[in-house]
Order: sequence, then C-alpha cells, then structure tokens
Amino acid sequence: MSRYVLLDSLQVAGGSERMMLDLVRGFPDYRLVVSRVFRDARILQQAGDPDVRCLGSWYTRPMGRIPEAIFCFRHATAFLEDAECVLYSGFYAPFAVERQRHGRRVHYCNAPPRFAYDMRQFYLDKLPPPARPAAVAFFDYIRRHYEASVARMDVVIANSQNVRGRLKDFLGIDAQVINPPTDTGRFRWIESGDYFVSLARLAGYKRVDTIVRAFLQMPDRKLVVASGGPQESYLRGLASGARNIEFTGWMSEEELVGLIGRARAAIYLPRDEDFGMSPVEAMSAGKPVIGVAEGGLLETIVDGETGFLLPAPPSVDAVVDAVRRMTPGRAAQMREACEANARRFSKTVFLEKMRGILEP
Repeated sequence: MSRYVLLDSLQVAGGSERMMLDLVRGFPDYRLVVSRVFRDARILQQAGDPDVRCLGSWYTRPMGRIPEAIFCFRHATAFLEDAECVLYSGFYAPFAVERQRHGRRVHYCNAPPRFAYDMRQFYLDKLPPPARPAAVAFFDYIRRHYEASVARMDVVIANSQNVRGRLKDFLGIDAQVINPPTDTGRFRWIESGDYFVSLARLAGYKRVDTIVRAFLQMPDRKLVVASGGPQESYLRGLASGARNIEFTGWMSEEELVGLIGRARAAIYLPRDEDFGMSPVEAMSAGKPVIGVAEGGLLETIVDGETGFLLPAPPSVDAVVDAVRRMTPGRAAQMREACEANARRFSKTVFLEKMRGILEP
C-alpha cells in the first residue's frame, strides 16, 4: 500500500478522530497511520475497520503524547519515501512530509497550532513563570516546523471558513474548504426527552463550566455531560450534589447516538471553535443547539431556526435564558430545519469532495 492518511494520534472519541476513520472507510486503499491509539478513542473503531498502523511502541511511551508524536513522524516514517499520495492532518503528523520524495502531498487542517500563534499568550499565562522560557522555545519550534511542512504541500484544505481565515492570517496560505463529515444516517431523532446534552470535551476553552453553573441555577432542568477530558474532576466537583446534572464520561458510538436522539437539545459553547462537529451531529438527530456566536458555529447554526447563538463570551444568565426558551414545543418546531441543515455536512458530500483531491 502506498497511500496513507497520517494523524497525530487517536486520542479521544473526538471529531478529528471520527473524520479520519470515516475517510479511510470511504477510501479503503488508504491506510491510517498514527503515533498511538489511546484508550478513550478505541470505542470509535468498528468491526471490519482497516488496521491502524501505530508508529509508537513501548520505548516511545515514556516520552509523553506530544514528544512521542513528534519523534514518530520525524523518525519512523521512511515508508513514505515512495508513497503515491499522503494526507497529513494534525499539528505533528505534517512533519513527516519531508520523508515523502514523490507523489501527492495533502494537508487537511482542522486547526493550525494556535498555541504557537494567536493563543500563545493565553497558554503562557497558564504556566508558572519558570516554565515559560521552555514553552516559548517549544512554541517557536512547532511554528517553524509546521510552516516548513505546510509549505511542502501540494494541496491545503481547511475544515471551515474560520480555519481558512486563520491559515491566511498565520501562514499566508489560501486554502480550500471542505467541511468535516457527519453520518446523517446514524444520528437520528428518536424522541423528545426532558434533558439537555453537552457534547464538548471537558477542557477549559470549551466552557463546559459555564453550562454546569447555569444548570446549578435550574434544578428543574436536566443536563447530561457526555464526554471526558482534563477538567472532568473539577466539573464533577462543581456539580457535586446536583441531582439534575449527570456525567457519563466518553460513550460508545451506539450510546451517543441514543443519548442525542432522545435529548431535547444540545449545548455547545467553545471559545472560537474551529468548526465543531458535535452541533452538526445533534442537528442530524433533529435536535437544536444552543451555541455561541463565534468561530465555526457561525457556519453551522442558524440563529432562531436550528438553535440559539449567544453573544460571546456566553454568560451563565444567557445560558439560563436560552434553556428556558428552548421549550419542548420550540425544540420540536426546529426539528425539520435542523435535519435539513445537517445534510449540508453529510458523509456523502465530504467523501465526494475528497475524492476530487485524493483521486484526481
């Protein structure tokens, strides 16, 4: 096999992981290559899926996730030398492009490494002062090698107009846009339940704490937090004793389909999201989304028709108001528009557009 899809890792049951697995399912002559498959992502793999090639092994594990990925893609990718076509996605997988001597080089960008660009100071401020010089050196290293790698690509694809703008601002590259796929046949309306669902990874910039604080003020409204992440312990502690808030951790695909299909609506409030597949998955099931008016959500949620867009940054009071307004009747009225809107991002549309890139 001389066609590959390279992704940093299969880390969690997230959007980029789902997308690349869908891609190799749609193009079985491509093999997915990652540095490592983490436990939280294994639930995404299905019976009959092509084998995923892992570059890491027992001797690279002690390096940690990011150093391992950098090492693997820079030093364990000699097999790319005569590749016919390679799609690179992530921050570190593109570093392997220098090993590819021939063939087509494609970069699918879900997001440039923003810690090396516009969010640099945000991440530095989170570190103790003694650690900041090392972080600056690391950020500069990533930026330098990422730019050199992207410069070698024959085609650069952005997952949204939002990310296209970042690539233009950061790297001076005018990418084409192909939105990520949603399996509109899998996510479907089942019934109108009495709970709201949060689908974002439990990290600070996803603002799940704002959602939890809002539901702490609404003991008569139910929230299900269907994900995991580094803030899980903190958020569980924040919601301690609240009978109306449930944490499920990462769920299997089957469980997630059922949870979304029975919800009243979804809530998704990340900071300047690159694209955001979770809102589209919810809309595929006919569920409106309470989102925030920034980033990729401006491209997927139609305010007042497929959900509500709150001013950024969203306040607890704004979330409370939106949840109160999202009555069972209002959610039902939005169902048809949600399903129609989600079809713009179907897997069929995605694979057809990617076919023009990968099989020109």
